[in-house]
Amino acid sequence: MEVGLDKYIDYKVKTVQTIKNNYGFRVILKYEDGSSKTQQRAGFATKKEAEEERCITIGQLKNRTYLVYGNMLVKDYFEHWYEDDIKKRVGSYNTIYNYGGVIRNHIVPMLGNKRMSALNSADIIRLYNKVYKYSESVAYQVKTIVNTCLNYAIDERAVEVNVADGIALPKGIKKKSYHSRVINTDKTLNHQQIVKLINGSKNTPIHLMVLFNVIMGLRCSEIIGLKYSDVDFMRQKLSVERQLGRDKNISKEIAAPKTYTKQEIAVKTYSSKRELDIPDIVFEAILKEKKRYETNKSRRKKYFQDLEYICCSSYGRPRGKTYHFKHFKQLLQDLDLPDVRWHDLRATASTTLLVAGFSPKAVSKLMGHSKEILCVDTYGDERKMAAIKLDRLNSFIESIIPVETKENGNELGAYKIVVDEYISATPQVEQMF
Repeated sequence: MEVGLDKYIDYKVKTVQTIKNNYGFRVILKYEDGSSKTQQRAGFATKKEAEEERCITIGQLKNRTYLVYGNMLVKDYFEHWYEDDIKKRVGSYNTIYNYGGVIRNHIVPMLGNKRMSALNSADIIRLYNKVYKYSESVAYQVKTIVNTCLNYAIDERAVEVNVADGIALPKGIKKKSYHSRVINTDKTLNHQQIVKLINGSKNTPIHLMVLFNVIMGLRCSEIIGLKYSDVDFMRQKLSVERQLGRDKNISKEIAAPKTYTKQEIAVKTYSSKRELDIPDIVFEAILKEKKRYETNKSRRKKYFQDLEYICCSSYGRPRGKTYHFKHFKQLLQDLDLPDVRWHDLRATASTTLLVAGFSPKAVSKLMGHSKEILCVDTYGDERKMAAIKLDRLNSFIESIIPVETKENGNELGAYKIVVDEYISATPQVEQMF
């Protein structure tokens, strides 16, 4: 939709005349490129009312407070904002997709045929109440979208004020602090369940994915985007540099076959790009996976895609964001574990560290959050500002995952890691010996 900013250089207001059995006048806006836009202000019962409104309009034009797009319908303006601002400014395909769905399915059906200048606080309250009955989480999204769009509309002279400003969601929704997240411990696994999950996953295709999630707290899209080049084998560190998902600039038609949802894109936020210590148990699993990778690469020379993804198929192809789902759900069922979501393992990692006394600030940094947004009742001591170091992290993991001994025979113990046992002929490793 062609809707420009309020950049008219001149204007002309026609005299009051009869328009469809009422009174009104026309406003002509002139722009630098020589074009002009005509707007009609009509529907006044008397000529006097139209004259008064004409004087007010001239004053608004002179002071540049005139609502250029005030007569636009809500559905048209929100579409314009979505296409001309959100799609160009927001980098995440998922955010763009979700915003579009909320606008089409919830905002437009309720307010779409109202004019922007006619919106009022009662309209917003009715919208919030209706959406809340449908879904609390969607209600939060609606509130964010409406406020962001109306603030944008003020700058574009579509509305005078943000009528949604200060309007709270229904009382059934507790107010959350800005950028806060309360971890629901009912949706996290305890120590014994963590051990059971890791042990049970060892012979499944998602073992390393489970470790990356429940031990290191990585997002699914970050896990499938990890490459061996992201691993510093000398320092035992991992750099989170990218994620796999849909690139908003690449359509399905131009994407290579089977890669549309596996494009390399930037991580979620600036803070999501981070360097993490790799616990011994995860480091060893990476080394074993690297050995399998080299074996498959040698065995399938003609068809193998050497893309360096750590979590990949036996042909080197990257995994999709839903690959883990059936394996994970089957694993939970077989092990008689709570039916948690995959993303709840990330909350499990956070909660476990917080319960162990790691500071919320350090855990937030590990998780890649832009701010300290973890809040778990009394978990964690905010006075402790120490970073999560490898030696302390390994010590903590050993406390919940027993060390392998001849007596207990635990298959997930702390092992002595010998790198060259698993990897050979890689430049980074050769420098180590």
